[in-house]
Amino acid sequence: MNLFDLARQTVEQARRLGAEEASVSVSRSAELSLMRRAGKLEQATQATSRGLSVSLLVDDRFSAHSTSDLRPEALREFLERAVAATRVLEPEVERRQPPAELCGRGVSEATLDCVDAGYADLPVEARREAALALEAAVDALPDRGRILSATMHVGDSSDQSVRVMSNGFEGARASTGFGAGVEITLEEPGGRRPEAMSWYSAHHRGDLPASGFIAKEAWDRAAERLGSHAIASGRYPMLLQRQVAGRILGVLGGPLSGSELHQQRSFLAGRLGTQIANAAFSLTDVPDIPRGLGSRPWDGDALVARTMPVIEAGVLRNYYINTYYGRKLGMAPTTGGRSNWVVKPGARTPEQILRDIPRCIVVTGFLGGNSNGLTGDFSFGVQGLLVEHGEVVEHLSEMNVSGSIEEVLGHLVEPASDVYTWSSLRTPSLFFDAMQFSGS
Repeated sequence: MNLFDLARQTVEQARRLGAEEASVSVSRSAELSLMRRAGKLEQATQATSRGLSVSLLVDDRFSAHSTSDLRPEALREFLERAVAATRVLEPEVERRQPPAELCGRGVSEATLDCVDAGYADLPVEARREAALALEAAVDALPDRGRILSATMHVGDSSDQSVRVMSNGFEGARASTGFGAGVEITLEEPGGRRPEAMSWYSAHHRGDLPASGFIAKEAWDRAAERLGSHAIASGRYPMLLQRQVAGRILGVLGGPLSGSELHQQRSFLAGRLGTQIANAAFSLTDVPDIPRGLGSRPWDGDALVARTMPVIEAGVLRNYYINTYYGRKLGMAPTTGGRSNWVVKPGARTPEQILRDIPRCIVVTGFLGGNSNGLTGDFSFGVQGLLVEHGEVVEHLSEMNVSGSIEEVLGHLVEPASDVYTWSSLRTPSLFFDAMQFSGS
């Protein structure tokens, strides 16, 4: 059955069973992945799936359910049980669907360009050749003899979904995805085995970096951990590399959400229009970037996706408020979750910034840690480099960086110009003048 027909029939059936409102999403997907190690194909997986999820409002009571059994008789029984189960819950009138005029497509599928037209005709042989190319790139590395093991990964997927709501909204989405990566383990005296991975994702196969680039980056990251150790605790300038900036900026995610505001667990409560970061920092939610990994035409409530300033020149401009928490909080909804986070870049490269700094810790990776949305405090394990006037002098590990996210963003001096585009967090490297590190 056509996905739209199935979704429409399910909404109608739910209404006949007593649901005041129903929202149905039907999806199908396919994926394939290959993994090579030691000159052999070690793993190959291929899977297809389909599923249906439904959100119901019955007697002002709300519930959500999902199933992968789409046979008519199974769906009928599934819906009967879902409606019956919803009736025993506590009322939540705030769960009603948004007005139809707020729902719709913010940007066309053609503009988003998230589907690689060649996916359907891509043969398995092309995936095998991609894995072999990664392996050949690793074998061609100048220091190949120092590699204890190397694992090559390639994969791709295709997803289609439709959504039909009883408020009149209907929409379809589609995307393809491609990934390629190399994981390298080195051996050094004393039995340590530093390892690192380089992984890239894109909607279009042609947007992935070359195999040689991926292999070299995996090697460089692993080599940076050779002989790594802790240095003395203290406050150091910090350059946060673009690939890992999301670990610290992610501390903002929870406190910006309507759920945390409503439950009084956000240090950003009541801070709209106030300065929470250096004026050099601007963060915008941009849902319509062509081929963006977080791009979307609508959000989880089917609200039209629109560009939204989150932090503008250091000033907090918007929270993430969905329809439900908007009603709870008495606030107009913005959107319930982020799309692409875009940090405004600066004018200089990381190399140019580092040449001017007598001593700086460059954070290249994180290991564990925790954060507190009520206070904004965090503490993360880090790996990195000690750099003096642009020259690497030490490889660092077994250290922590800690502070509050508001204090940290206040110490931002400048973003670099090297925006990372293979992620839904599009950020450059970020330079801070003083961060607290714990080490030896």
